[in-house]
Amino acid sequence: MPDLKVLAEIRDFVSERDWGQFHSPENLAKSISIEAGELLECFQWNSDADPARLVEELADVLTYCYLLADRLEVDADKIVVDKLQRTRAKYPADQARGSPRSMTGFEIHEVDLARDPVRLWSGTDPRLRNWPVVYTLDGSGQIYVGESLNVAMRFRQHLESPNKAALGRARVVVDETFNKSVCLDLESFLIRLFAGDGRYTVINGNEGITDSDYYRREAYRKTFREVFDALRERGLFTRSISEIENSDLFKLSPFKALSEDQLAVVVDILEGLFEDIDRDDASTIVIQGSPGTGKTIVAIFLIKLLCDIRDYDAAQPRAELSVFEDFFNEESSRQLVGFRVGLVVPQQSLRRSIQNVFDKTPGLDRGMVVSPFEVGKDLGRFDLLVVDEAHRLTQRATQGSGPRNREYAEITTALFGADDKTKTQLDWILAKSTNQVFLLDRDQSVRPADIPPQVVDELVEGAYRSKRRYRLTAQHRVRAGTDYVGYVRGVLAGVPMQPRDFGEYDLRFYDDFVAMRRDILLRDEEVGLARLVAGYAWEWVSKNDRNAYDMTIDGEQVRWNTRPVDWVNSKTSRDEMGSIHTIQGYDLNYAGVVIGRDLRYDPDEGRIRFDRSHYRDRNGKANNKQLGVTYSDEQLLEYIRNIYTVLLTRGILGTYLYVCDPDLRHYLRSFFGAHWSSSA
Repeated sequence: MPDLKVLAEIRDFVSERDWGQFHSPENLAKSISIEAGELLECFQWNSDADPARLVEELADVLTYCYLLADRLEVDADKIVVDKLQRTRAKYPADQARGSPRSMTGFEIHEVDLARDPVRLWSGTDPRLRNWPVVYTLDGSGQIYVGESLNVAMRFRQHLESPNKAALGRARVVVDETFNKSVCLDLESFLIRLFAGDGRYTVINGNEGITDSDYYRREAYRKTFREVFDALRERGLFTRSISEIENSDLFKLSPFKALSEDQLAVVVDILEGLFEDIDRDDASTIVIQGSPGTGKTIVAIFLIKLLCDIRDYDAAQPRAELSVFEDFFNEESSRQLVGFRVGLVVPQQSLRRSIQNVFDKTPGLDRGMVVSPFEVGKDLGRFDLLVVDEAHRLTQRATQGSGPRNREYAEITTALFGADDKTKTQLDWILAKSTNQVFLLDRDQSVRPADIPPQVVDELVEGAYRSKRRYRLTAQHRVRAGTDYVGYVRGVLAGVPMQPRDFGEYDLRFYDDFVAMRRDILLRDEEVGLARLVAGYAWEWVSKNDRNAYDMTIDGEQVRWNTRPVDWVNSKTSRDEMGSIHTIQGYDLNYAGVVIGRDLRYDPDEGRIRFDRSHYRDRNGKANNKQLGVTYSDEQLLEYIRNIYTVLLTRGILGTYLYVCDPDLRHYLRSFFGAHWSSSA
C-alpha cells in the first residue's frame, strides 16, 4: 500500500515551489543519477561507509525518485510492489536462495588494446566508464594487472604509455557486486598468482599490493578463484592455484602483501635510507625475526620497491592509497640513479631460488643476488647490501675446499692489507658497502664456522644504539600461532614447559618411522610440498654411490637428498631425506622431522645431550684450527638445537616428528604427543 504520509509531504513540498523550470522529468532523472553516484562512492573507497553520509545520500536518491514518480503521475509504492511480485514469479525463492549469481555473476570482456577497438568497445557497456573493475593487459610475454573506476579512460592512458606498447590484449572483469575494496583485493590476488605462475613477466610495481579486510571478504575470495579459473581457461595461467602457491616463484615473489609489522619496518627503513643518501651518511640496519616471520620476503620486497622508485615515471598511473606513495616522486627517483644494490644470500640453494625469481621480475636481475665471496671479490662498491640469513655469514674456518680457503685469504688481504684471520664475511660486507640491511636470527646459526654469537650481538647492539634495529614478530609460516616457535625452542633447551595443544595445526608424534613416512607421502599427494627432513646423524654414503642408501630406520631405507640445490622442488625429493643445508629458508606444507641419535636424553641428569659420535657433519663439529678454538659438546649442543628448531618450524600446515633415541622419544612425547601414533 502507498505510504500516504510520504506522498502528502512530497506534494506539499512540490506545491511550495515552482518546479516547472528546474524539475522536469529529465532533470529529475539526472538528479537521481548524480545522487546514486554519490551513494555508490560511499562504498567504493571503504566498505565501512560513514553511516551519516550514507543516510544523507540515500535520502537524496529516494526523494528524487518520489519526486519523479509524482511528476510522472505514477504511484511509487505500487510500482515497487508490482516489481517485487514479478521478480518472485520469475525467480522463485527456493532457486534464488544461495544462487551463485549473488556473488559470482562476473563477466569478462575482451578487446584489443588499440585506439579504435577501445573507443568502440567502451560504448558497449556503461560500466566500462563508471564502475569499479579489474583488468589484465598482456602481450610479448608480459602482463599488467590493474583496477579502475573508469577503465575506458584508463585504457586510453595506457595507450599513451611506451611501457605498455607490447601489451596487445585486454581482459576486463566486471561484476555488479564489486566495490573499490574488492577490486584492490582481486588485483593483488591476480598479481601474486601471475608472478608465481611464471608464464608472464609481471610488469606491475609492488607498492600497491594489499591485504585489507572488508565486508564479506571470504565470500568474494570464492569469486576470485572462479575468476582465476576463467582466466586459466583463456590460457592466461598454466597451473592451478595450489601448484602456484607451492612454487618458489610464488613464495619468494616481491609481489607480497606485507603484514603491519613488515610494512612499518620497510617504511621506516626507506625514510632513514633517503635521509642518509641526502646527507651522504652511512648506515647499518638490523632486522631480527624468528623462523617464519618473513625476513626473506622483506628483503626481496625492499629491493624491488627501491628499483620501482628509481624507475618512477610521473606520467604512469600508480597504485592509489599506497603507504609508499610519498616515496614515488622525481626527487627520490634521482637519488637512486646509479644506486647499486645487492642481495647477499650465504646459502647456495636459497640463493639459486631467489636468482630465478629476480630473473622473472622487471627492474631486477639475477646478478643482483650474490654470495659473500662474490661481494668480497667484486671490483666495485655497493651503495646498499641487503644480507638475508646474515647469521650464516662465516668467520675464518676451514672451508669446503682448498680453493675456497685460498680465496678467503685473498679477499681478506685485498680488503684489509693483510690476511687478518680475525676478519669475517661480515667485515667484507661492511668494507664493500656504504649502507647495509642485515636480516638475522642468532638462534638459526647451525655451524661453528658461522659468525660467533657475540659478533651477532655486537652488530645488533650497534644498530640499536643508532635506532636502526627492528623486530618482526608476526608468524607467517607455521599456522600454529606465534607461540609455537618459542615452544619448540624451549622444549629443546630443557626449559620447564607445560605441554601445549596447538589446535588445528597438524602436530603428530610417531613411534614408527614407516607410519610417518607413509603419512607424509599421503600429505604430499593431497596438498604437495610434504617432505622428510632430518639432522645430520647419518653418513652421506650415496653422494659417491648412487645405489647406496644412507640410513635405515625401523627397517625402512632412505637416501639423503640427491640434489644440493633446489632439492625441495626436485622430482626425487618426496622419496628422500632433506637436511638443514637444503631446507633452511624454505617453506613446506608438511615436514616429517627425524631427530637422529646426535641428540639423546640423559635420564639420570634429566637433560638433553649432544652425542658427537653420531653427528656426521665434519665441518659442523670440527675445531677451528685457524683461530685456535676448540668446541665443547655443550657449545655444539647449541648448534644442534638450532638445527632441529629450524627443521621443526618448516611446516605451514603440520609437523610430524619421529625420534631415534628411545629415552629422548619418551621425553619429547609428553610435549609433542597430543596426537600420537604408536604403530603403522
